[in-house]
Amino acid sequence: MLTLCFISFTVQSQKKTPYILKPDRIFDGRTMHTNWIVKVNQDTIAYVGSANNYKGTLKDTIIILKGMTLIPGMIEGHGHLFLYPYNQKAWNDQVLKESQSYRVVRATTHAKKNVLAGFTSFRDLGTEGAGYADFGLKKAIDEGLIIGPRLQISSKAIVATGSYGPKDVAPEITIPLGAEEADGENLIKVVRSQIRAGADFIKVYADYRWGKNNTAAPTFSVKELKLIVNTANSSGRQVAAHASTAEGMRRAIEAGIKIIEHGDSGTPEIFNLMAAKKVALCPTLAAGYSIERYKGWISEQHKTPQRIIQKKKSFAQALKAGVTILAGGDVGVFEHGNNVLELEMMVAYGMAPKAVLQSVTAVNAQVFDMPKVGEIKIGNYADLVVVKGNPTKNISDLRNVKMVIKGGDIVLNK
Repeated sequence: MLTLCFISFTVQSQKKTPYILKPDRIFDGRTMHTNWIVKVNQDTIAYVGSANNYKGTLKDTIIILKGMTLIPGMIEGHGHLFLYPYNQKAWNDQVLKESQSYRVVRATTHAKKNVLAGFTSFRDLGTEGAGYADFGLKKAIDEGLIIGPRLQISSKAIVATGSYGPKDVAPEITIPLGAEEADGENLIKVVRSQIRAGADFIKVYADYRWGKNNTAAPTFSVKELKLIVNTANSSGRQVAAHASTAEGMRRAIEAGIKIIEHGDSGTPEIFNLMAAKKVALCPTLAAGYSIERYKGWISEQHKTPQRIIQKKKSFAQALKAGVTILAGGDVGVFEHGNNVLELEMMVAYGMAPKAVLQSVTAVNAQVFDMPKVGEIKIGNYADLVVVKGNPTKNISDLRNVKMVIKGGDIVLNK
């Protein structure tokens, strides 16, 4: 039950009136605490700590949150706001048949769903054929025109010529692609162009399904990947690599890339190398799981697909090697707002609930270089989520969202 004391909250009043949150528990991004409070002033956390040590005025407005846990606003580490589940419409059809204006409108609804699910920050891994539309979406959110998470965007993403889709057309026909093609020295220009268009980081496909019989195979050489890394790093930006094959992962690591997306066929040798080089893994467990479900797989009735068996195996190997694990499910492949599915799968595949909660908050913020989010501490943005229960005991309690605060504004209050 949420008990509101002294004031009825609206977005307008929040910006003028400081308030205090007093839950049963506060998870600050690293550790769980009891008998703590958080004071919000404007868009910022003004105090966090023991209620007994608080020196503020007794006139402060207090929200009592019995039976609740307060956590930092969660960070979706891998998503696509311009995509929606492939069982509703195939990826090819979304890219080829839907206008950019329509896709932008859908993206605004996806953005709101993420926030209402408690994900107040979102790392978008490419517009998948919608050009630089993520720049405008981010600007609209930042200006308060629409409700959405704080965005970290990568614009078009980069693929090797001939490797990416859509492909189901005659080879002599030129069609829009889901990412921007570039090779060799031209990679420098493309990276700089995407930075000019607002990319906060650069995403490259270090491998893709362009091998014989549509198998995944490496795309860029190490030399090409280094061109991308050096150009992006010179501007202070990170590079993330889509890589599912062991060789694609190895090349990305050798080139200096610090974040691997997917990592499906990683090996103990590769994961040990990642741990040694401090390269993080964003495993996207929920994406492959969802795609298999779209094919008709029902876990309770059917034999487990090889893809799922391999994913469980590689995730366990990454954990054993001590690789930094990020939280990002490739939401968009599955329904926006169902982001917690990834966190539930991380626990089901062997990660402790507390470690998962750290990943989706403080660890994501640190690795993705997202300032002032991911931890409840003085001076950070007041991006906060209230859930019923204790998610360090039961990760699915993250589905029981009762309040979402972004920048001090209460955008959801159940």
